Amino acid sequence: MKTILVTGGAGFLGSHLCDLLLARGDEVICVDNFFSGRKENIAHLRNHPRFELIRHDITNPLFIEVDQIYNLACPASPVAYQYNPIKTIKTSTEGMIRMLGLAKRCKARILQASTSEVYGDPEVHPQTEDYWGNVNPLGPRSCYDEGKRVAESLCMNYHLAHKLEVRIIRIFNTYGPRMDPNDGRVISNFITQALRGEPLTIFGNGQQTRSFCFVDDLLNGMMRLMDQDVTTGPINIGNPGEFTMLELAQLVLELTESKSSLKNVDLPKDDPKQRCPNITLAKSILGWEPRVPLREGLQKTIAYYRELLKL
Repeated sequence: MKTILVTGGAGFLGSHLCDLLLARGDEVICVDNFFSGRKENIAHLRNHPRFELIRHDITNPLFIEVDQIYNLACPASPVAYQYNPIKTIKTSTEGMIRMLGLAKRCKARILQASTSEVYGDPEVHPQTEDYWGNVNPLGPRSCYDEGKRVAESLCMNYHLAHKLEVRIIRIFNTYGPRMDPNDGRVISNFITQALRGEPLTIFGNGQQTRSFCFVDDLLNGMMRLMDQDVTTGPINIGNPGEFTMLELAQLVLELTESKSSLKNVDLPKDDPKQRCPNITLAKSILGWEPRVPLREGLQKTIAYYRELLKL
């Protein structure tokens, strides 16, 4: 049994990760400041004998003893991270330094939840881990994109300077139950709009592409990366299946049996035209690849939103 810290543990990914770690017998300390995390996501764990919740902002010191750290703290949707961009970048920089310092003191292995956003609006497709990216350092998304890039640099420098055991995962679009219905990401937007009979919002002409990984697959890859001794990463974890926004919209309409129309609006600034992971490293090093097809994952996510929204 390990004592494992999950920062951002009340968030979409973090709460599912807490479930999995507890299920395998670990002791879990969940830290969250509830900027974007939700108490509902971890309410079922409140009385679990191996679960502890600490309300805390990781930009401040944290004095605990742990064996591993999963650093997932940072709002991940544009609506959340652009609401307070200074707070967002401080979480990825000052917060990262705090967590690396904790890991150094405890001699703990630390995993940083990085993102495909480090590739920006990519000029290489699909994206490989050795691609340096095409990021606007001054744009509205930069608080998140550049914060995550700095966090990766901090991890590698602590690894080189202090022999700290770090693991870096680059997460591509992930979806599933417990996504905040108002977080502004495309799958949550489309499903909630379809269930409410509202027009589905299509940015631009809808030909931009994304790849969508179901939460169970993503966390399986994340835990494999944390528990292996071969590489620090970064390693892409995502589903290489690529869909246009129009294809996604039509599938959501089919699965929800919605009569909603489509509404085109202007494309946001710096919105990537393509996003798809090359997962060769994940396959070869971790023996990992996604298992849940988009249709199946969407059905599970739609069922969650129907119950949550009572629609």
